[in-house]
Amino acid sequence: MQYPLYEIAKDRFPGALAEIPDKPKMLYVRGALPPAEHKLLAVVGSRKYSTYGKQAVELVLGGLSGYPITIISGLAIGIDCLAHRAALDHTLNTIAVPGSGLAESVLYPAQNRALAHEILASGGGLISEFEPDFRATDWSFPQRNRIMAGMADAVLVIEATLKSGTLITSRLATDYNRDVLTVPGSIFSQNSDGPHMLIKLGATPVTSAEDVIFALGLKPHESPALEDMNLTPQEKNLLELLSSPRSQDELIRHLALSHSLAAPEANALIMTLELQGHISKSNGTFIRRRTAPSTY
Repeated sequence: MQYPLYEIAKDRFPGALAEIPDKPKMLYVRGALPPAEHKLLAVVGSRKYSTYGKQAVELVLGGLSGYPITIISGLAIGIDCLAHRAALDHTLNTIAVPGSGLAESVLYPAQNRALAHEILASGGGLISEFEPDFRATDWSFPQRNRIMAGMADAVLVIEATLKSGTLITSRLATDYNRDVLTVPGSIFSQNSDGPHMLIKLGATPVTSAEDVIFALGLKPHESPALEDMNLTPQEKNLLELLSSPRSQDELIRHLALSHSLAAPEANALIMTLELQGHISKSNGTFIRRRTAPSTY
């Protein structure tokens, strides 16, 4: 096994996990633990996410690139795997806490094992309190939720119905005196019912990466205004458009209509902005990076 299993006792538990009253006796780990200087952000949400939820993950986590933040999630289908993917795409450290053991044969869900390998290859890690060959059960997911909430400095909820297991993690975070953050949504969507209830109970609404950065006690990097940047009119216009996530096809159509650019020229412009660090791509869409390159 390229990333062998090892055990850690509570003196090596990540974050403040060792401080919770129902802490595990020990943990199994594959890969690396989060750097000690990192803030730990658990990202949880619905398995049946909407396009809005996907865009929220990309917008918020994409804006955290360059900060000393580790993204924690549960490797599950839905918002969990989107969070891990966004972290990988934006060079953020990420840790998966599955509801199973860490042996390859039982790692759950099976369709996300390739994602787990990417997490390990990127320098991240997998953590579980369950025996390596333990197969996931209905009760193992709520039990692992306390590991995520206990590790984290804050928990970010993106889409959840009132019956979602995601709310178990947010309740545990409150019990452990962790900050609970959540992205508001449409009043017509059941996936917004959980976040809106959390906001009524005192959770911090999140509408940008900057909200998360402040909640974690970090100082935002300076980002130059568009007028102060050495960009062509087409480049500035594209960055203005990318205040919300857009697909590459949308950008190409916009450049064709607004600036009469052919597809090869439009693709070259997009690639230039990406190479310069002004924009980044995650889950098939581009967003503007509103933070300057990291100094960490």
